[in-house]
Amino acid sequence: MAIKTIGVVGAGIMGSGIAQVSAAAGLSVVMVDVNAAAIERGIGSIASSLDRLVKKEKLTAEQKETTLARIRGATDLADLKAVDFVIEAATENEALKIKILKDVAEMTGADTILATNTSSISITRLAAASGRPDRFIGMHFFNPVPVLPLVEVIRGLQTSDDTYNKVMALARQLGKDPITAKNSPGFVVNRILVPMINEAVFVLQEGLATAQEIDDGMKLGANHSIGPLALADLIGLDTLLAVMETLYEGFNEAKYRPAPLLREMVDAGYLGRKNGRGFFTYG
Repeated sequence: MAIKTIGVVGAGIMGSGIAQVSAAAGLSVVMVDVNAAAIERGIGSIASSLDRLVKKEKLTAEQKETTLARIRGATDLADLKAVDFVIEAATENEALKIKILKDVAEMTGADTILATNTSSISITRLAAASGRPDRFIGMHFFNPVPVLPLVEVIRGLQTSDDTYNKVMALARQLGKDPITAKNSPGFVVNRILVPMINEAVFVLQEGLATAQEIDDGMKLGANHSIGPLALADLIGLDTLLAVMETLYEGFNEAKYRPAPLLREMVDAGYLGRKNGRGFFTYG
């Protein structure tokens, strides 16, 4: 049976992006978060994103309204009772994710597929904790979700072939280009990308160049469309630190040690674009 209704747990940057692309693909979406204010912000973010597409003439005003009409906000996980598929897009915190997944499993039917948007945490471990391991999978979108075409689909040791096949088909239905990754800390892209960003933080910490010079160097010399420190701000420094800690713990190798400056920035509350200050400042 094809997936027609989707539940998204988390109305932040990632959750709202996943909700937007799902609704744009014609699916009915229930987006759940802890309170009405969070839902309102998430819906507002989706509306703003769609407005930009209308201005660029990539979407009509009617298509925008149709997409928004397919998204329903909720503050109770019980509203996910009838959906075919649920993806958790909460903060990169294992204990929080496990709690959410257990609660979702209790609220949904036995045939509902559960997924996580984690960028680094073990899918096998989350699957075991979910209580529905054969119908559990990793579906890692990239920020900004409406723009970037990649989705990493990660099987846990317990993930069934049926679950995997349905989620690969779903990714393509959403207009994404999925790649399959084995369950390993950081999976594929973040295993490569986040240590590179972490090394850029070490370069800044050691005073080898300014943040702008580091970013200009990688854009002009390596043909990157965005510098590593600006990308860090876009991803969120707290998320990057969580991924580095997962890599360091998972592999127990010094090359994955988080840069002390990255940890200090997070301790200071400088998290990047999400709150206006990271390696750069934002109005």
